[in-house]
Amino acid sequence: MILQTNIKIKKETRNLIDYNSKILLLGSCFSENIGEKLNYFKFHTAQNLFGILFHPKAIENLITNSINEKVYTEKDLVFQNERWHCFDAHSSLSSSNKNDVVESLNSAILSIQKSLEIASHIIITLGTSWVYRYIENDEIVANCHKIPQKKFLKELLSVDEISHSLEAITSLIKSVNKEVNIIFTVSPVRHLKDGFSENSQSKAHLIAAIHNVLDARQNTHYFPSYEIMMDELRDYRFYVEDMIHPNKTAINYIWEKFVATWFSEDSHAIMKEIDTIQKGISHKPFNESSEEHQQFLKKLENKKREVQKIFPHIVF
Repeated sequence: MILQTNIKIKKETRNLIDYNSKILLLGSCFSENIGEKLNYFKFHTAQNLFGILFHPKAIENLITNSINEKVYTEKDLVFQNERWHCFDAHSSLSSSNKNDVVESLNSAILSIQKSLEIASHIIITLGTSWVYRYIENDEIVANCHKIPQKKFLKELLSVDEISHSLEAITSLIKSVNKEVNIIFTVSPVRHLKDGFSENSQSKAHLIAAIHNVLDARQNTHYFPSYEIMMDELRDYRFYVEDMIHPNKTAINYIWEKFVATWFSEDSHAIMKEIDTIQKGISHKPFNESSEEHQQFLKKLENKKREVQKIFPHIVF
């Protein structure tokens, strides 16, 4: 008896991720989940330097500004709830000191520009088709920063609008990095505050638009994170208490699917070794001064050195 619908994902055969890859992650909070896994296994990554971005227009705007080397000033900030914010970025970059915000934005822009130019793989996770337009300047924002909703118009991006945005994103990236692999995915996190039907429509628009722009000749790809969650893991035991976000088991499951699809065989053995080291680092001994523990630490340091001989960029 088969009690689960298994999604068959064709394994990529070229341009696979290994420990020489440079990976940039942009997009919704699911990028954070995958990014944490990549960081744990010590891959070379840069992750959401402008914070979580939920919709394609915000990502397009970020990439445009990065390539054009936009310089942020106080004019790009808004003051709300005793903090300074930027409509282009997540509130994680906000601060009570406006100079700190400007400095963080400009530093992040330069880092993203460099990452776009050197990346071997860019993973873009789209979360929603719903956007908010700031009435005062008629521009779509990346984050509303808890400013009263009456100051915004809520809109649903059409499939064509998203397709055009994704085409722009791809063209912009390819203008500075022709050989990069772009992997699109849709976040499995449901945006139920928009409504159940509205969330389904939103996700459908994203999926349809992505498939409109995929082109193997351009090294643009799709990984079905959303479909895995909705079809293979269609059980609330795979969610955290809010019944919206995937739990640790679900994240690990999708991560394993991603590794099986996109990672080189050589990287698997190194990942296993790094996992052993990471578990050793987090190990809490009963007796730190015991001879047994001192030997354990020596072996652990030897393992670190062996890995770092091959990959000097790895830091534990």
